[in-house]
Amino acid sequence: MSTFSIFLTLIVIVAFLLIVVVMVQNPKGGGLSSSFGGGGSQQVGGVKQTSDFLDKSTWALATLLLVLILLANSSIIGSKNVGESKLLDGNSAPPIENTNSTDLPEVNK
Repeated sequence: MSTFSIFLTLIVIVAFLLIVVVMVQNPKGGGLSSSFGGGGSQQVGGVKQTSDFLDKSTWALATLLLVLILLANSSIIGSKNVGESKLLDGNSAPPIENTNSTDLPEVNK
């Protein structure tokens, strides 16, 4: 398994977790926070704590996703240095051989 495949698997997992965390949140005060009871912010371990946890986990997963994407990109670039493209080297076309018309096979009509 290549390094890029490992990064790609981790990116998919983190992206799925990020989707789940964002879907649990509700920007109008609903979501997982509202299912734990009243709207008082003085509760310990209640709505305020859940909202803070969801906000922090969203930022952490988004940052992790960005770092994994950058690392996956660098792993692609690192593996490409071994075999450069012939198009980029300028030696893309093989030498053209000079052929005479006498060397070509005849076609019967």
